[in-house]
Amino acid sequence: MSRHIVEGVPPLKYEDISINPMSPLEEDKGSVDRAPVKDYTVSADTRIRSLVESFAESGGFMASYLAEGCRILREMVGDRECLRWLSFVGSITATGLRGVLARIVRSGIFRYIVTTCGTIDHDIARSLNSYYRGAFELDDSKLRSIGIHRVGSVVVPEKNYGLAIERFMLNLLDELYNKGVREIGSIELTREIGRRLTEGSILRAAADAGVDVVVPGVMDGAAGTQLWIFHTTHRDFHLNLFRDYDHLSETLFKRVRRGGLIIGGGISKHHLLWLNQFGGGLDYAVYVTTGNEWDGSLTGAPLREAISWGKLKTSARKVTIYGDATIILPILAASILEV
Repeated sequence: MSRHIVEGVPPLKYEDISINPMSPLEEDKGSVDRAPVKDYTVSADTRIRSLVESFAESGGFMASYLAEGCRILREMVGDRECLRWLSFVGSITATGLRGVLARIVRSGIFRYIVTTCGTIDHDIARSLNSYYRGAFELDDSKLRSIGIHRVGSVVVPEKNYGLAIERFMLNLLDELYNKGVREIGSIELTREIGRRLTEGSILRAAADAGVDVVVPGVMDGAAGTQLWIFHTTHRDFHLNLFRDYDHLSETLFKRVRRGGLIIGGGISKHHLLWLNQFGGGLDYAVYVTTGNEWDGSLTGAPLREAISWGKLKTSARKVTIYGDATIILPILAASILEV
């Protein structure tokens, strides 16, 4: 006769736990969708909207999830009472997808953005210099010996990155300090940076559109390091992230409808979900990831897990799309920019 390992602690019972195994589009439909799979074809004249409509009826695999994501985003944008958030990881700013992100941000569809210090770094560096097309298979030891950094399949000369960001940031901080600024949060910092970047940048688009950019991990990058270096010679100058929360507090706890487009995981994904739980959780959510759920990571966690934390409402329109954001985001963007 088996005994529980810990004396006095009753065995765990599962009767009250409902386990929903990977149901279509993360919705518990209770039965298999009997809509037939429809074949589709393409031609040189195929348009994105008609292709997405074909995806919706194709039955698989991620194509149908992508179509659902487009539908959810169109509903979210059409909901004029919805407070909309966008989050993305910094690495994609090193690619040409930066132009798509800047276009989305400039449209004003999203009121708030959460991202990483990598976005600040790459946005500054690419506004000043060029990045170049490379390959994942390049010899990194060889690249190191000739002064080249690699970001996936993008390569960056060292002089176009670290030194360029350092000079830009120190000039900016000198200017702000001379104007009497002694304390700054990430929202204020990204706006000041954006005002000084070129038209094609994400932060410039945000500054022009009055969109707030929150960078909770602002110290995790070249720009953040320059904040500290500046502080070592200006001890009365401080980074204060409480200022971000003070600024956001007017909407943080409001019980309004909320929506989020989440590109990639990590701190940017979590902070978007975390901030919106204070207002009751998201009503609309689309998440694009290449993460794996089975390692228990936040990046790999599908949106349905966030329901257990109150970060998504149980009634939320949601979908997790597995795939490369550099391919998926342009299609999602096209679906909302035409609304």
